[in-house]
Amino acid sequence: MKALVQRVKKASVTVDNKQVSAINQGLLIFLGVEKNDNQAQADYLAKKVVNLRIFEDQNQKMNLSVSDIKGQILVVSQFTLAGDTSKGNRPGFDNAAKPDTADKLYQYFSEQITNFGIEVQNGIFQADMQVELINDGPVTFMLEK
Repeated sequence: MKALVQRVKKASVTVDNKQVSAINQGLLIFLGVEKNDNQAQADYLAKKVVNLRIFEDQNQKMNLSVSDIKGQILVVSQFTLAGDTSKGNRPGFDNAAKPDTADKLYQYFSEQITNFGIEVQNGIFQADMQVELINDGPVTFMLEK
């Protein structure tokens, strides 16, 4: 399971020219679910994301978490994170989880974040989404479990 985490001032998802979710300051997470991923990995990543100290304190040091700043999280499913680009120029997606499994773990991951008291918004699984964001920093991390 891979989570591309971006610190944002705001972010939103639009599907069919209609905004379906939006957050203010917080984290935009692109989540890639791979074959053999499970709930334990989702639990680990949810806890890691909620406690990741990547927001600046009063001394401009990355010392605060999304919980500390009472921020929001937008989670967007992104199967392309499971893409393999090691051979040729066309990515292979053999390592991506099947859609039904991926959707369940995507929803489960979001639920685990809400259990930490964080407001979570989501994209729409398998939709053609347009994601808009203002990356703060920019600050971006790739987490894997």
